Amino acid sequence: MSASGGTKAIVAALAANLAIAVAKFVAYLFSGSSSMLAESVHSLADSGNQGLLLLGGKKAQREATPQHPFGYGRERYIYAFLVSIVLFSVGGMFAIYEGYEKIHDPHEIEAWYWPVGVLVFAIIAETFSFRTAIKESNAIRGGLTWTQFVRRAKAPELPVVLLEDLGALVGLILALGGVGLALLTGNGVWDGIGTLCIGILLIVIAIVLAAETKSLLLGESAGVEDVKKIEDAVVDGATVTRLIHMRTLHLGPEELLVAAKIAVRHDESATEVANAINAAEERIRAAVPIARVIYLEPDIYSETAASNGRNPAKTPDGTGY
Repeated sequence: MSASGGTKAIVAALAANLAIAVAKFVAYLFSGSSSMLAESVHSLADSGNQGLLLLGGKKAQREATPQHPFGYGRERYIYAFLVSIVLFSVGGMFAIYEGYEKIHDPHEIEAWYWPVGVLVFAIIAETFSFRTAIKESNAIRGGLTWTQFVRRAKAPELPVVLLEDLGALVGLILALGGVGLALLTGNGVWDGIGTLCIGILLIVIAIVLAAETKSLLLGESAGVEDVKKIEDAVVDGATVTRLIHMRTLHLGPEELLVAAKIAVRHDESATEVANAINAAEERIRAAVPIARVIYLEPDIYSETAASNGRNPAKTPDGTGY
């Protein structure tokens, strides 16, 4: 993911959510609608989340240190995980509590034009933010479905903003439905039910975000396409005759570690092997520019050793290196 694309989507979402949070809170003060209060807290939590994503991106740019020799690229994953916690605790749990209270102690909505007007404005603003996130995602999504994009993306910002904006739009529709039914029936319980649905929605989205960012924090390998490019780049057929086995790991969204054991000819000199390794590293970086940390170990390939599992050509599950 291009850093500029992710930042643009975050800034658009932050601007929309700050304006919407203020408008929703004003509407709550005038109308007393619990849906408006839940939605104002939702937008405020979303604004804080975008701030966390921007902070994580800034911290990830720090140079490597002796204590952190592989840099700080995973800061972006950590802050994305914090977003899921904030969305769950501040947004989801508060909305469920507020909805529960409103169902047990309902009251009519006053000054109905405030919540309705603000919700319509919020839907327009969130649609603009969602459109920006979709546009930036389409630039890098390729042929992936939206579900595949969210699950496979190594940069967390765009998937987070996409899910947040989608949740915001659905939440606004739920809030509008709850307020509308409360006005039509004169029963404030519908406002509480709408608030409760918003809370459940936010918790579901938070769980999805937590699961995806947890996988990134644990460490994910390169994508299938990048693995294939690296495989093709390593072997030159002259000195490097085979890729025995390989492991890849994302140190951050735009930094990949490659560790591999390669087969060289038994009669090559140390100088020739060293030159071959350097050349292989150059080919890997040319094929996959984010492969910035590369460790290649030369070995003599043995069919007997391979058959005994000492030089496995693939991982035990057969899915890759």
